[in-house]
Amino acid sequence: MMDWVFGWPLWVVGPLLELLLVGFALLGVRFVRARVLPRLRVTHDDSHFVVFYGLVLALIAVNVFETYNEASGVVSAEAAALAALYRDVSGYPEPARSDLQAALRDYVGYTIREAWPVQRRGRVPTAGVEKMDRFQAHLETFEPRTEGEKIVDAEAWRAYNRVTEVRRARLDRVTIGLPGVMWLVVLLGAAISLSASFFFRVQDVRLHGILVMLLATFVASVIFVIIAMDHPFRGDLGIPADSYQLIYDHLMNR
Repeated sequence: MMDWVFGWPLWVVGPLLELLLVGFALLGVRFVRARVLPRLRVTHDDSHFVVFYGLVLALIAVNVFETYNEASGVVSAEAAALAALYRDVSGYPEPARSDLQAALRDYVGYTIREAWPVQRRGRVPTAGVEKMDRFQAHLETFEPRTEGEKIVDAEAWRAYNRVTEVRRARLDRVTIGLPGVMWLVVLLGAAISLSASFFFRVQDVRLHGILVMLLATFVASVIFVIIAMDHPFRGDLGIPADSYQLIYDHLMNR
């Protein structure tokens, strides 16, 4: 429902959202005060719905932020697991060591240069499966002969399994986001709550306009935060591949 918005720069989305909601609020309050409010009997207790929507919107924003942090943690966990695996395979004898290290460097380089741009467009990269299969094939062909090699091989397999787990967790989060029905609730709720604020019993029309404008600004700001973080790998705030670049530069290419 909102997929097209996530491809826009945040410096466009933020002001546009503020302009739309503040414009709607100011035009709405002028119309309601002139045409509707004189015909109704409205008390101060009739504005509680606006407070309720604000709480719901804040809870959604917190949930989106937690999801974003969780995805960031998965990325860090995968990078750490790849670093541990690279160190483990460094204990293999030649030529297995060079083959395994080269396959792992290839996978991390692919993740940085190719997989990440695909993720930023909201799509799940698939070529990494082939590269991980290549690494696994090298791992399977090695036959440990000494007790030390058996220990190194067992540790490498444990680290490899950990990498596949966190890699799968990362890919599962590429397309994660609020479902369309939730976005419908957010946007419809914003329109309804702002419309409800038009009926505040405020004597000064200028003060009423300021209050409604401030409410619209707050609602637009929270929705902006939700848009910015709803898809953890997309947009200007998308999680970068810095963790992979770090191990690639300082561990795999030294």
